[in-house]
Amino acid sequence: MRRRLLLFLVPSLAVLSLLQAATGPNRKITEKDLFDFQWVGDPQLSPDGSRIAFVKVIVDKRRQGYESSLWTLGLASAGATPLQLTNGPHDASPRWSPDGKSLAFTRPVETNGKTATQIELLSFAGGEPHPITSLPRGVSGPSFSPDGKHLLFLSDTSAADDVAKTNSGENEEHHSDVRVITHAMYRLNGAGYLDFKHPSHIWVMDVPPPGTEAKAPRQVTTGRFNEGDPVWSPDSTHIYFLTVRKDEPYYEAPQNELERVGIEGGAPERVSLFPFVAQKLAISPDGTKVAFLAGTDTPVRSYTQPDLWLMDLKPGASPVNLTANYDYDIDGDVGGDNMAPRAAGSSAPVWTADGRSLIDSTARAGAANLVMVNATTGQVTEWTHGPQAVQMWTQSADRAHMAALISTPVAIGDLFTIATDGSQRQVTNLNEKLFSSLTLTQPEEIWFNSFDSRRIQMWVQKPPDFDPAKKYPLVLDIHGGPHSAYGWVFDHEFQWMAAKGYVVVYPNPRGSTSYGQEFGNLIQYKYPGDDFRDLMAAVDEVIKRGYVDPQRLGVTGGSGGGVLTDWTVTHTNRFKAAVSQRDISDWTSWWYTDDFLLFQPTWFRGAPFNVPGDFKDRSAMTFVKKIQTPMMFILGEADYRTPPTSGGEQLFRALKYMKEPTVMVRFPGESHELSRSGQPWHRVERLEHIAGWFDKYLDGEDKPEYDIVPGVVPQPAPHPYVDETVR
Repeated sequence: MRRRLLLFLVPSLAVLSLLQAATGPNRKITEKDLFDFQWVGDPQLSPDGSRIAFVKVIVDKRRQGYESSLWTLGLASAGATPLQLTNGPHDASPRWSPDGKSLAFTRPVETNGKTATQIELLSFAGGEPHPITSLPRGVSGPSFSPDGKHLLFLSDTSAADDVAKTNSGENEEHHSDVRVITHAMYRLNGAGYLDFKHPSHIWVMDVPPPGTEAKAPRQVTTGRFNEGDPVWSPDSTHIYFLTVRKDEPYYEAPQNELERVGIEGGAPERVSLFPFVAQKLAISPDGTKVAFLAGTDTPVRSYTQPDLWLMDLKPGASPVNLTANYDYDIDGDVGGDNMAPRAAGSSAPVWTADGRSLIDSTARAGAANLVMVNATTGQVTEWTHGPQAVQMWTQSADRAHMAALISTPVAIGDLFTIATDGSQRQVTNLNEKLFSSLTLTQPEEIWFNSFDSRRIQMWVQKPPDFDPAKKYPLVLDIHGGPHSAYGWVFDHEFQWMAAKGYVVVYPNPRGSTSYGQEFGNLIQYKYPGDDFRDLMAAVDEVIKRGYVDPQRLGVTGGSGGGVLTDWTVTHTNRFKAAVSQRDISDWTSWWYTDDFLLFQPTWFRGAPFNVPGDFKDRSAMTFVKKIQTPMMFILGEADYRTPPTSGGEQLFRALKYMKEPTVMVRFPGESHELSRSGQPWHRVERLEHIAGWFDKYLDGEDKPEYDIVPGVVPQPAPHPYVDETVR
């Protein structure tokens, strides 16, 4: 199976041989190859399935951000070349009109010095795209009605916004930048401070005929609560959406409700109040049912496995869990570091044409593939197969055609058509030029028995010139979450660390997703704990194979992986260096400062002032005096998910006091997403610092930038631009 899949991932073995013969041996991947990566985002099949539109994301010329543009590709014949539709630099959210004659998308537009994202319309009959909205606070999520007459979108523009004043830029009153905080959850990682005065509402506009001016859109929902996940009814008369009608829902068991509203507005009608949080609505072709994703919160668990639910769209109907007996993650995925860093999009369950089944992804043992779920019996049938990660999928309007964005350990992610039998045909290869010059290798998959005989899955990424007779330094890389999973997906960090001569070990310890509900919840109320023992067993399993030097072990991880990195060095001295990223060292401090609230007994049985022992016993800071491992801390200064002051900064200060080797590397402006969508230069520098710390302590290299030299402040060299003309 793996051999057949690899033939999809490269042009052909013969082509690669010719390339290598012409250009010489391939080189190893470097950290700076990230600057040349190309990503696919938000793929959308045309209504007839003959073309696919997508967002192509690249690193900008100054390597300080990303650019996105819209492209399209004909699918009728193999080997077609994608065609560029727009020049960007920040175009996103392509959506086909039902007749396939035009494409709506979003683009930031500057007016009088202020920038807001608006909808533009591109006609395939010719001509330039033209804006059809001009709301002062911008729009998001455009969607054509099935009859093609209307567009819905979300906007937090309100009646209180003076459109004329905003557009004119004149006579503006002073707006205070002082924040009066009245909500416990008042900011969000990546999004910043929440604006409760401007909730997101649903708007509708008539699609202008070609050559005519667009009429002003109308706001169809109002009030102080946000609405989200809007979807059209098949007859184009109503919009279904999800909302939470509570001011501070984080103090209660999470739930939301399904409502619907007519396209002319008016008071929304409640369809159902769910006893959980539903998401990703999918209305059946006949409009009588709605499918959605949700996880039950009874009993209380730290990991609530997502299931596919179905409900009749009629008064008094109750939702039915279609996949209650399927013990894997519906709509699940596996984690890598190279989804599109901008304009990635997302996918929801889709119905088959006959309305008898639904298609969604599932995460199972480190792989993510598409499955088909019978809408009557709940029977789950695997549709695509193999060691890969299906990251997005898209369906034509007639539901006869499917395409998917798929990644593997040796491919960032490309588009494939999916046949009715689940077979795949690759239709893009955006990174072919770069990757054909690199030596990339598949990781080795290993299953082993942990300390209690529980089966654990891991992968080992070896150097491309691996020699089993040599002894290599090992880096244990721990995933975050903690309820997430590594797997068969591209990860630049692993390939690059291996190219530098490290054996990279990345396990899925207990608590990881894609192995069932019970496995995921083994760590509830005891995290970190036995998952640490799984990680040590993984290292032992690799060492006994003979090619690792047990005196040169390193450990790293981000977020939940940072938690376990801190825990590891407080419970063993076997590692010679550690890099803790975006960590939590003090659970009590974190509970009071993070961007989402754990007032419910999911990870802890209560608040720190109710069960202080739980928080203390599971905090690395409690055991800081045991640390003898040289530690680097990598922190984002705008990280609200794991604030630096609740993690690495505390340990850094303690280790400095203890005169243990330590350094703190802080990234200005970076959120918790530093490794996945941070500024390109920062992502590269993060990799360089991780490797630099291990090079120093595992390989004995001189790294003066990490030394304390009295009276000397090292100045970093300026970053060279990729294009000298932009200086």
